[in-house]
Amino acid sequence: MEFKGRAHRYGRDIDTDVIIPARYLNTSDPAELAKHCLEDLDVDFVKNVKPGDIIVADENFGCGSSREHAPICIRAAGVDAVIAKSFARIFYRNSINIGLPIMECPEAVDSIKAGDVVSVDADAGVIVNETTGESFQAQPFPPFIREIIEAGGLIERTKKVVGTN
Repeated sequence: MEFKGRAHRYGRDIDTDVIIPARYLNTSDPAELAKHCLEDLDVDFVKNVKPGDIIVADENFGCGSSREHAPICIRAAGVDAVIAKSFARIFYRNSINIGLPIMECPEAVDSIKAGDVVSVDADAGVIVNETTGESFQAQPFPPFIREIIEAGGLIERTKKVVGTN
């Protein structure tokens, strides 16, 4: 799995209430959720994000409530991956379950600025800041996690495995 896009840079403790405000949780439609992704933090995010872009954040990204809507709206907004110094564990699991690749790499986060072009080779765990030429090593996904992400999430992988696709 390889990704390349422009970085949208955020700080620490970005909670799920900021990723998708509670006032929009009356829908589970990914396209509708995407319209409101990060709007309380970055009013221009939805207008500026392009398919393939990457969110880069400091510590504890996805903290707060355990709503699955948060990674769903990020993915539906067109974001291909999230790189952070650390993730809230429930957000990490929810992201994998819906097929959103997320990687922890503090050194890369410290190097990447908003607008930098970033490439990710998730199979090798390599993150490259194409703007500066710096390369960083993150933990690659184990085969089982890679299968889930490549299938588009846990439900799709399960359908494939049991043959109900």
